[in-house]
Amino acid sequence: MNLSLEFSPILPTEALVVLGLAALAIMLLGILKRARGAWLRFAATAAVFLALLNPIARDEVRTILPDVAVVVTDLSQSQSIDGRSERAVEAGRQLKTDLKTAKDLQVKYVTVRPDPVPNDEGTQLFKALNEALSDVPPERFAGAVLITDGQVHDVPESLRAQGYDGPVQALITGRKGERDRRIVVEEAPKFGIVGQQLTVKFRVEDHNLPPGSAEVTLSRGGQQTERLRVPVGTSVEVEITIDHGGTNITELAVSPVEGELTEMNNRVVVLTDGVRDRLRVLLVSGEPHAGERTWRNLLKSDAAVDLVHFTILRPPEKQDSTPINELSLIAFPTRELFSQKLNEFDLIIFDRYQRRGVLPLIYLANVSQFVEEGGAVLTAAGPAFSTPLSLYRTPLASILPSVPTGEVITQPFHPMITQRGHRHPVTRNLEGGNQSPPGWGRWFRLINVDPKQGEIVMSGPSERPLMILDRVGKGRVAQLLSDHAWLWARGFEGGGPQAEMLRRLAHWLMKEPDLEEEALLGSHKGQTLTIERRTMADAARPVTVTSPSGKETEVELKEEQSGVWRARLAVNEVGVHRLKDDTLSAVAAVGSADPKELAEIIASPAKLAKLMQDTGGRAFWVSSATGNEISLPAIRRVEPGRRMSGQGWFGLKRNGAFRVESLRELSLFSNLLALAALMFLLAFAWYREGH
Repeated sequence: MNLSLEFSPILPTEALVVLGLAALAIMLLGILKRARGAWLRFAATAAVFLALLNPIARDEVRTILPDVAVVVTDLSQSQSIDGRSERAVEAGRQLKTDLKTAKDLQVKYVTVRPDPVPNDEGTQLFKALNEALSDVPPERFAGAVLITDGQVHDVPESLRAQGYDGPVQALITGRKGERDRRIVVEEAPKFGIVGQQLTVKFRVEDHNLPPGSAEVTLSRGGQQTERLRVPVGTSVEVEITIDHGGTNITELAVSPVEGELTEMNNRVVVLTDGVRDRLRVLLVSGEPHAGERTWRNLLKSDAAVDLVHFTILRPPEKQDSTPINELSLIAFPTRELFSQKLNEFDLIIFDRYQRRGVLPLIYLANVSQFVEEGGAVLTAAGPAFSTPLSLYRTPLASILPSVPTGEVITQPFHPMITQRGHRHPVTRNLEGGNQSPPGWGRWFRLINVDPKQGEIVMSGPSERPLMILDRVGKGRVAQLLSDHAWLWARGFEGGGPQAEMLRRLAHWLMKEPDLEEEALLGSHKGQTLTIERRTMADAARPVTVTSPSGKETEVELKEEQSGVWRARLAVNEVGVHRLKDDTLSAVAAVGSADPKELAEIIASPAKLAKLMQDTGGRAFWVSSATGNEISLPAIRRVEPGRRMSGQGWFGLKRNGAFRVESLRELSLFSNLLALAALMFLLAFAWYREGH
């Protein structure tokens, strides 16, 4: 039973105020003059005024509504370190036992785990808290208890802005004085020009460790390239070279220290997309022929190609009476191109070139050295390759993968992709090549050779080599043993994929990662990490995947197409996953190469401090310095306006919310009662005035 008194005035409030003041003034005047019956008239007037106020007694039958507290347990990626997740689960269990005895309190338990779809949002505890409070009236909110390491990435400015007024308490699962070392990338370009150097700025941070220095190792493509000794806490800059187009991976690893929390953040990966400024190509045509313009048009149509075309229009042995000054405006700068600026080119193409003394042998020796040091050469052979004027009779013989036999085969044939060619990325799945006969036009000339080395990826009649690819020193060489590729470009017998074939060939010569025949790659989409192994071998070895937390998983690959083996692995950890088989290694960044979950892993209530201070909450370290034993603070129910936490205890607000089940009302001054009281007082006043 809950009794209360309320007023329901019969007249408007303004009228009551005016009447009340007027009556009060008259009554006071009578009292001051000591008039007989003044006090009785005052009482009668007060009774009338009370009747006008219409007092009502209200009796409510109430049902007390339980307050609602929310316990949020953080099991995010950073909680997997040093047994924090085990302590969090145990703290949640003990807290549930302690709260069972609390009266008029309903508790919601929420667990935050890594998102099934990896992302870099970090730990979202308050998102989970808001979802739990979505059906809770603000007046019943008793408070929130967060079981976490303190590394929360969605802390709001205030809960009151959302209508919830209750304490936020934190149970910190880490240990005081944790030691850790991590490496932080401060600046790293996302893009870079191939062949140029870029600056990466980083620093090493130590927590609760004495000042000193650390050793940092730089690795490119899985191979260690440099070691540095750097001071801790100081920004350091290093230069990296963009080796190729596509993704360039640079890994920075700092040496661990004894007793540190984890080595998960001792490595960081910098991903830089290499962009070729312009591909500089030197095309040397030995003589005008039907396919020469096809080469020129193909290269000139690509805006990314800077082409220098050198055509021998008249060989030295040809004599006529035409003056030299009428044959050309300027002399072709052979010395400048083949001696001084040769290394500025990315690719040199010899198209039906023959040895005629136009280019001295010393220049061709320079080309061989150019390949040994990392350059690329493509030779498109014509009939002259089988004669004493062949390029094979020059210093280029040291880099060419085949020896001409002197035979030129002239018969119609379909270029065929060899068994090895179906595995090689240059010729794999060329349009029309996976059928017999191939779905492209025929050629009519093939230069017969004896292969010395390299991969034969296309063949002509009787399985004679047609295209050979080889690696020489740091560079690459390709031989196309026919000068009839132009027939495809002209659409003869339906044409063929000449442009695509030559594009792939050029990109392979340029060492583009997408055209590497031996490669290990990782990519992710949603919850799936796709592992791809490209190889010329008949089988692919299992790949070991190491997650950011250090968990290793061995994955068997399945051949999905010739030379391409794949496997798919479900992942839920954000960060760098390392892939490794017997010969190759790679990395795959899931969500982010430098995720928030691993950036800061020292347990600390600092990010929650302001919110807890505003709500009256407090942080408590529940773990001992050693071992996994935990101790929880005492829990109290606290009235509004009182302290919500103290030494060794925290409070949950007692709101006292209720629901009215039934209501009874009684008017204290009914009409008859008010009239009887008024008549009695007036009659008594008259009586007093008469006596």
